[in-house]
Amino acid sequence: MGKITALTRQKRNPDRVNVYLDGEFAFGLAAITAVSLRVGQTLAPAEIERLKGSDLEEKAKNAAIRYIEYRPRSIAETRHHLQKKDYPDDVIERVVQRLVDVELLNDAAFARYWVEQRETFKPRSKIALQMELRKKGVDRALIETAVANVDELAAATQAAQAKARRYHSLPELEFRKKLGGFLQRRGFGYDIIREVTEALLEQFNGDASEADNHF
Repeated sequence: MGKITALTRQKRNPDRVNVYLDGEFAFGLAAITAVSLRVGQTLAPAEIERLKGSDLEEKAKNAAIRYIEYRPRSIAETRHHLQKKDYPDDVIERVVQRLVDVELLNDAAFARYWVEQRETFKPRSKIALQMELRKKGVDRALIETAVANVDELAAATQAAQAKARRYHSLPELEFRKKLGGFLQRRGFGYDIIREVTEALLEQFNGDASEADNHF
């Protein structure tokens, strides 16, 4: 048993409260956890443990929120992040479920976000996207839905444009080799690579012809 003799805001972190029992510092709590406490209140050992458990869960929740504020994360990524910080498994599962319930964690939305970002900034094949999302622990059915409308020809063309401009002055064989290798590393298959390479060769050859005719 212990009687609360003081509740003070921490100087370095005003969102936390120091709890003093019988005139001595006992433990710290998140302000939201300490809101129901009053000076003069007596706490049984079980109540103290419950408060400490609630505080640990609040810390884990805040750590998870900071993690997903940087960019959307999958459930598995968030769980792994909390595991690396050594939070107990039961605390992690409660925090993850709380964030799922308020849709701060949503693997279907995360998979859509990931595919959209890749399509915009670093286009990849469906297979490459599937592999990336599987590594992030997303369910196979959600992955299939997210990649269903990916246009691989458009993605490969977009991915290849900058490289093709860099390689266009190379001999044709070297151009094909370098551009094909780049697209292969992005996960695109032979047929797509061939079609894109031929189209870009034709484009740059046409541009060269027009420039020659101009002069």
